[in-house]
Amino acid sequence: KASGMISVTVDENTSKEARNGAINVKLGSKQVSISVTQAGKTVTPIEGGEMVIPEGYKLVWNDEFNEGSELNSTDWRHEVQKSGWVNKELQNYANGSADGKRVTEIADNRLYINCFKGSNGKIYSGRVYAHETQGWLYGIFEARIKLPKGKGTWPAFWMMPCNNDFGANPWPKCGEIDIMEEVGVNPNYTSSSLHTEKFNHVMGTQITKERLTTGAEDGFHVYRLEWTPDYIKTYVDGKELLNFNNDGKNNVGSWPFNKPFYVILNLAWGGD
Repeated sequence: KASGMISVTVDENTSKEARNGAINVKLGSKQVSISVTQAGKTVTPIEGGEMVIPEGYKLVWNDEFNEGSELNSTDWRHEVQKSGWVNKELQNYANGSADGKRVTEIADNRLYINCFKGSNGKIYSGRVYAHETQGWLYGIFEARIKLPKGKGTWPAFWMMPCNNDFGANPWPKCGEIDIMEEVGVNPNYTSSSLHTEKFNHVMGTQITKERLTTGAEDGFHVYRLEWTPDYIKTYVDGKELLNFNNDGKNNVGSWPFNKPFYVILNLAWGGD
């Protein structure tokens, strides 16, 4: 008669859901299957702190993700697109759910954007638009975000013009405001960028600033845009990152930021 102990080490379960598995042990002609369950990650709800409204501004819209389990369809819309739609990205954007899983969900006073491989081998993720048709012209836009970990991830908090005719006014002429981006191959480095006809990454002239945001993938940080007729500034945790001034000449090639834009949150996988 013999006795012993088997020790099994597995990767952390970063999901909120428990996951199950089995360990098969074989000794001679005997085999035993041991069922194991790994608990989901415990998540502490975000406490609602006091919202500070800067002098001269008033709050016109916010979402604290504290009601229900899905986004309010009055305020938000899911993009639906196949892989390769833009930037050679690999994910398929789905409307809320794909393969029985949510690409976006609300829990613990948070919006989760989930990127995963489906049973068919396809990658699914979420891309959502806030007030897509009316948007906002000028103001302060702010989000508190914890970034995902892993090479291939490409999260972003950004803005595009409302009701734009891309045939008559194509990108980058239409303008794009990237408040926060991170690529997983370069973890914790967050950037802000502006794209216009004159300044864009295709020409290598885009307006971009990048900074190490220590702990961006381990905790929440505040990313902010301050947009006026005279300048665009971005901030990380209150510290200025990007500062771009309007030359005052109403040149659409360098300043197409004189019309309403809407907010976008998404998590891409791969791409260029």
